[in-house]
This record gives sequence, structure tokens and C-alpha cells, in this order.
Amino acid sequence: QYMRLTTKGRFAVTAMIDLGLRYHSGPVTLATISERQNISLSYLEQLFGRLRRHELVESVRGPGGGYLLARYARDISVADIIFAVDEPVDTTACGSKKVCDTGKDGATSGHCMTHELWTDLNRHVVDFLDAVSLQDLVDKQRMRQLNNQNKSTGHSEVVMRDQTNGIMSRAV
Repeated sequence: QYMRLTTKGRFAVTAMIDLGLRYHSGPVTLATISERQNISLSYLEQLFGRLRRHELVESVRGPGGGYLLARYARDISVADIIFAVDEPVDTTACGSKKVCDTGKDGATSGHCMTHELWTDLNRHVVDFLDAVSLQDLVDKQRMRQLNNQNKSTGHSEVVMRDQTNGIMSRAV
């Protein structure tokens, strides 16, 4: 599996966080997400079509309709979201082809000298994104929002332990 992190992947993750923040409030319209996150509505429609086909979101038709998460946020990884919108993870220069075009130290076929390095990085990126759940991101955003409210009212900062790796994080 290979992943290139482009606007498509970033926007899909951002929109899913928006949806996750409102998970208990009922369906969320793409127009509302578009307005809140400053992402084009037509682009969101394309992304949510793919997210729906991968069963990460479900649509509710009619008045009061919109989109809901199709499963719990804790059961959706960032890698799930990125792969759903057809983003391959790839840090290799050759696009993970069987033959690299450059950096082969005079060889006429095969991979470049650093191919394994970039392939290993791809694997680490996928493993990392697979270990981060949508719920982790939603919780961090809620903490950030709470700290922003506290700052405006003069209350102290909220510190939260990250469930996935035990790191103390502080909203800024």
C-alpha cells in the first residue's frame, strides 16, 4: 500500500473530523461542512461519494438529511479515510514501479539505491495513519476548542492523555 498525502486526503480527513464532532447531533449536510471548513461543495460531494462506497459514511435523504459516520469514530483510522478517497501512500521517486528511472548507480534495470529506504518510510507512514483513529482526532479538536473557550474566559489550560500512545498533549 502506498500513500501520497494530497489535498484530497487532507480534505477528506478534515471533513470526517467535522462529521465526527457532530456525531450525536444527527445528519450533517455537506453544505454545512463546506461552509465551516472552507472546502468546495462539489469537491466534498466527490469525496463523500467515495467515503460512502467504502462504508465510512452513510447518507440520509430528505429534510434534515445529510451524512453520518457509518461506524464509530474509534473504528475508523486515518488510513481508512485516505485510502477510501483513492490516495496511494508513496514516497518513492519512481511511484513504486518495478524499475526506477534514476539513481541506479549505473545499473540498467531494477530499483534505485534508496528505493528500500522510501518503501520502508511508506510502510511506517501507513502503520502510523492506521494507528490514529478518527476518534483520536475528534478528541484533540474538542480539547483545542475547550482550551480556546477557557482562554477567552480566563480559565486554565486542559491537558489530556493521548489514548493511543500515552503522550500528554496540550491544546494550543
